[in-house]
Amino acid sequence: MKENGLNWTVASAGTESYHIGEAPHRYSQKICMAHGIDISDFRASKFLAADFENYDLIYAMAGDVYEEISRIGGRFADMEKVDYFLNELYRSAGSGSGIEVNASVPDPYYGAEEGFLEVYEMINKTCDAIIANYKNKNYV
Repeated sequence: MKENGLNWTVASAGTESYHIGEAPHRYSQKICMAHGIDISDFRASKFLAADFENYDLIYAMAGDVYEEISRIGGRFADMEKVDYFLNELYRSAGSGSGIEVNASVPDPYYGAEEGFLEVYEMINKTCDAIIANYKNKNYV
């Protein structure tokens, strides 16, 4: 993001408690390192209601995550700030692009390494779209 002149703070958090404090999956670490990104010091954290105040935008990777974000936020849930992550590809490509609105990012956790690479490429492409959408004022 710095190479794009953006002074953004980006964080990642889950909606379930069972991975809190754990390092990223070994395949995630391997694939990111192969792309020059070291995530070995990262640790899983949980989404909090306070995140609605701390962040301008919140992306859900899947439908169940979207619902959990709303539940966790309770009366503080500003769902106007929440969108499905992959919707940025839809916005970037324009309507009629064949990209499913409110689509979920597949969870490769229990699968083979190839699934992690596919998800990495999907996330990387979507991050590029977020930057392009922001610069083109297609930003939510």
